Amino acid sequence: MKNAKASRNRTLDLSHQDRERLRDSLLRVDSTVTLDGVLDRTIYGDAFDVLPLLPASSVDLLIVDPPYNMTKAFSEQTFAAMDPVQYMDWLRQWLRLVHPLLKPTATIYICSEWRTSSAVFQVVQELFIVRNRITWEREKGRGAQRNWKNCSEDIWFCTMSETFHFDVDAVKLKRKVNAPYRHEDGSPKDWATEADRAYRLTYPSNLWTDITVPFWSMPENTDHPTQKPEKLVAKLVLASSRAGDVVLDPFLGSGTTSVVAKKLGRRYVGIEREEDYCLLAEKRLEQASAGGTIQGYAGGYFWERNSLGAQRRQHDDSAATAPMTSQPSLFKSK
Repeated sequence: MKNAKASRNRTLDLSHQDRERLRDSLLRVDSTVTLDGVLDRTIYGDAFDVLPLLPASSVDLLIVDPPYNMTKAFSEQTFAAMDPVQYMDWLRQWLRLVHPLLKPTATIYICSEWRTSSAVFQVVQELFIVRNRITWEREKGRGAQRNWKNCSEDIWFCTMSETFHFDVDAVKLKRKVNAPYRHEDGSPKDWATEADRAYRLTYPSNLWTDITVPFWSMPENTDHPTQKPEKLVAKLVLASSRAGDVVLDPFLGSGTTSVVAKKLGRRYVGIEREEDYCLLAEKRLEQASAGGTIQGYAGGYFWERNSLGAQRRQHDDSAATAPMTSQPSLFKSK
């Protein structure tokens, strides 16, 4: 018996009824399929078995959060740490299965952390053009007595070719201006007032400090041990895909990539080998049909962490859930 949740605990879980109801919605793939046959579906299976059966040159955006090279228990299975050379070989195996599925204009994002980041880099540069490394602040975690607290992770940004989509206007960050400058005539210089505060839109860098890792009072939270925030994935989706593009995640986990793609008007294909995580993804996708908000994203912009009050006053559901292309610039960006 599970203990009763606290009144503010919004962690998503599965009831017996959920499992019975959602199980039939999962897709099992055991032979070659067309793109229409897998679009907007959660595939219950092992990526190594499923990827060779998917259609070639069909994916616009690949977002992958693979197991890091550490021993980690998931719902039913445990990923065991490997020798670094073995881990690189493991990365190559599934990346070589993914590669034929990507369009020549596709973009690739692969998550890692400090132990595995160099291994990921060495492997992805064999197959793709490496364009940048994003480092994001993962503010959760315990301190260490004899080391620096580990509170960051990496995302490698790669493309298949020199022709790729990147919409910088769709991922600008709205920051509070603590010392707003004015022109000689008194008008704002590179900022504007919203919700009784001065804000400036800034170009996104490769260092992200505005991400909140899901926790128990957030409705997107699940019991998946390595769940990525919807806001994090939304930045990747908005920057590197257009409305209607196909987003693939071969290690779907609890479904964040598919959920974000759905909320932002993209098509999605997710592969996950653990049934409970597939079912969690389906439950989250059901909820995404009823409400498409993403924490930290409102009015077509990403907001700094801990600025929820301003977001609520400025929030427009239609702007937050509509398929995004480029956003009109309300401020001069810096």
